Amino acid sequence: MPDNHTAVGVKETEVVETTAFKDFLSLIKIGIVNSNLITAFTGVWLALVFTHQHFLDSLDIVFLSLLGTALIIGGSCALNNYIDRDIDQIMKSKTSRPTVTGKMSGAKVLTIGFGFIVLGLICLFLTSVTAGIFGIIGVVSYVVLYSMWSKRLFVSNTIVGSISGAVPPLIGWAAVDPNLDTTAWMLFLLMFIWQPPHFYALAMKRCEEYRAAGIPMLPVVRGFEVTKRHMVIWVACLLPIPFFLLPLGIPFVVLATLFNIGWLVLGIAGYKMKDDLKWAKLMFVYSLNYLTILFVAMVIATLFK
Repeated sequence: MPDNHTAVGVKETEVVETTAFKDFLSLIKIGIVNSNLITAFTGVWLALVFTHQHFLDSLDIVFLSLLGTALIIGGSCALNNYIDRDIDQIMKSKTSRPTVTGKMSGAKVLTIGFGFIVLGLICLFLTSVTAGIFGIIGVVSYVVLYSMWSKRLFVSNTIVGSISGAVPPLIGWAAVDPNLDTTAWMLFLLMFIWQPPHFYALAMKRCEEYRAAGIPMLPVVRGFEVTKRHMVIWVACLLPIPFFLLPLGIPFVVLATLFNIGWLVLGIAGYKMKDDLKWAKLMFVYSLNYLTILFVAMVIATLFK
C-alpha cells in the first residue's frame, strides 16, 4: 500500500512527512482489513438470505460481526508488523511501516494488536460461539502458524497463510447461522484457493526484496517458471467452485465461470510473455478485481432471486 511515511532504508534514509493517523492505518494494514470485510459481509448477507432472516432485523449481528472481524484482522496485522520489523527494514516496499521508522514503539504496537484482538473476539462471541472460534482460528493461523513459524522457514508459507485469509466469510456466516451451509464452506474454499496465485504474483514483483530478507517465497526458492506453473494450477482449481454455488443462480455461476476462464487464459499466457514482472502485475490486478467483483456479485445475485 503506498503511503507517506518516514522511510529508513538499509542503504539510504529518506524523510517524508506523515501523520499519526496514516501510521495507524499502515500498522493495521487497512487495505487488508477492507478487502476481508467485503468477504465477511458477503458471508453475513448470504447466511441471512439462506435462513430467511431480514437484514434490517439483524443489524446488531451485522454490526458486531463486521466490527469483530475488522478488529481481529487489524490486531493480527499489527502483531505481524511487530514480528516482521527486522525483515521489513530490508524490504524497500515495507520500510515506511511505523514499526520500521520508529514512529510507534513496540509496546504501543503490542497494545494495539492484542487489544484489538481481544475486543474483536468479544464482539464475535456475542454473535455466536462458532463465529468466535473461527475468529480464534484466523488469529492463530495468521500470527502464529504464518508470521511466527512458516514464513521464514518453508516455501509453503503462502499456503499456510491462506487459512487465515479464507476465514472471514465463515465468521460472517457463523455469526448469523452457526450451522454452516455448504455454500459457506465453498466461500472458504474459494478464498483459500484464490490466495496462492494472488500472493505468488506479488512475490514475483518483490522477489529480490524477499531474497534479501531471506524469506523462502516460491519465486525465490524455485524460480519464476515453477511459480508460474503453480499459479496456473491453483487458478485451474477454481474452475469447479461456481458449480457448487448453484443456489446463487445460473447467472452468477456463468459470471464466475467466465472470470475463472479469463484468469486461467491470462495465466497460460504467462508462458509466452517475455516480461515476467509485467505478467505478474497483470495477474495481481486481475486477482484483486476477481475477488471484489465475485463477492459483490454474490450479494447482487440474491436480490433477484
